Amino acid sequence: MKTLAVLGSTGSIGRSALEVAAASPDRFRVVALAAGRSVERLAEQIKAHHPALVSVSGPAEAAQLKALMPRKNGVRVVTGPEGLEEVASHADSEVVVGALVGALGLRSAYAAVKAGKRLALANKETLVVAGELILREAKKSGAEILPVDSEHSAIHQAMRSGRASEVERIVLTASGGPFRERDVLTFDAITVEDALAHPTWKMGPKITIDSATMMNKGLEIIEAHFLFGLPPERIAVVLHPQSVIHSFVEFEDGSLLAQLAKNDMKFPIAYALNYPDRLPNRFGRLDLVSVKRLEFFELEAERYPAVEVAREALRAGGGMPAIVNGANEVAVAAFLQGKISFPEIVSVVSETASAAGPVAAPSTLDEAEEIDGMARRRASEIIHRLSRAAVAN
Repeated sequence: MKTLAVLGSTGSIGRSALEVAAASPDRFRVVALAAGRSVERLAEQIKAHHPALVSVSGPAEAAQLKALMPRKNGVRVVTGPEGLEEVASHADSEVVVGALVGALGLRSAYAAVKAGKRLALANKETLVVAGELILREAKKSGAEILPVDSEHSAIHQAMRSGRASEVERIVLTASGGPFRERDVLTFDAITVEDALAHPTWKMGPKITIDSATMMNKGLEIIEAHFLFGLPPERIAVVLHPQSVIHSFVEFEDGSLLAQLAKNDMKFPIAYALNYPDRLPNRFGRLDLVSVKRLEFFELEAERYPAVEVAREALRAGGGMPAIVNGANEVAVAAFLQGKISFPEIVSVVSETASAAGPVAAPSTLDEAEEIDGMARRRASEIIHRLSRAAVAN
């Protein structure tokens, strides 16, 4: 039986991870949970899974949680960044699900890797911000990093069919988001509601906007570089609107090996939790007859400039991927708040990266967070300027 700690347990990935665990009670036991401010949902998860340790944002949330639970429940409640790290490195956990959103997940993911855990990583920003640092620590501790992103999980599964030295390239698939066929000249008129209407996946607002701009695919290129050790020119992207083939690997003999499954994150989560063995499927199966067709299209650079911005950051190396990630988080938040237009999301990220110049790769977590903070400050300044200009006009 594997013991689990779930970081971001009340988010969509965290909830799916707990569903996978609950569907196989003979294989998994939950020992620790971390959430932010969704206290009522966390209280329900505690009743269902009986963890020994839980973490919430701060003292107010801790007090609220304790009021919702029986007095003698045996659960210890911790708070803040230190609480996240304590959950991530819990002595009784073997597998840590890293499902926190954005750069917030960096320190807890590092804590899990440092403690030698298997990290089932859904938080792509962890490797984007500090990939070299995380991989170096994993090598020292013997920790495993298993991807939970459906694309990287697909690559991981397909690569098991050959040796790494035989891989020619990997190809990440992308739905194209809600604007694959929209006239680019109308992008200025895109509303928040338009951008949140993803055609195939149900996700949180930040990742949904990233899917609309395709910055998520750019960040996935960076993540794939660190996970699989390939240079940017050997990591391709192709549009696949049905989102049935989650990605594929091309081997040197010309063979293409793809992974297909339902559009449900429980499948890559189950793979990461129980690797190298597979779990019995309790969540339905893909019916290719009902899908009828699988389509593929080239990526249009004019429609999705975010992909090249991220690829250039990877080529530049050092701390530039962290710059792009931090600026993007700020820009997406500004768009969701109505401060900038949809095309300005990528403009803010591009301008922030250009202004940063060469940035050395972080050698410590503090340095990684300094780079992230610098990017956020610069992006905020650009957004302020754009907002003032919009009001003036």
